Amino acid sequence: MEFKFNDGGREAAGYKGRTGDCAVRAIAIATGMPYQEVYDLVLQFGAKERTGKRKKSKSHPRTGVYSSTMKKIMDHLNWKWTPTMHIGSGCTVHMRAEELPTGTIILSVSRHYCAVIDGVVHDTFQEDRDGKRCVYGYWSAPS
Repeated sequence: MEFKFNDGGREAAGYKGRTGDCAVRAIAIATGMPYQEVYDLVLQFGAKERTGKRKKSKSHPRTGVYSSTMKKIMDHLNWKWTPTMHIGSGCTVHMRAEELPTGTIILSVSRHYCAVIDGVVHDTFQEDRDGKRCVYGYWSAPS
């Protein structure tokens, strides 16, 4: 897939260095919301999470967002989830422009979220594994 470097406004918001903020970047890029506003939204939703034996920590903008929390955030923003992989189905959709819809979407791939606008990945790095990376699903903008 074609790639365009985009930090989602992270540097402009005053953040430096590398961190696991892919969910914040993807949401900021796809929705056009300011990075800090998305950062605060993730903090707000992460604070409502519960921890336990299997889940030792809560979602955080800098260290990662659990998929269940990401789904709640995207529901809050009225974005529609489209699953592309089901239990036992294997990989049916890959990170290839021809296999994804046009427009603005947020992809859920293994341990990462990224914004794709008209077949172009907008992120801080390109990790499509030469078009072999499996897409678990994607969120599309409300119509």
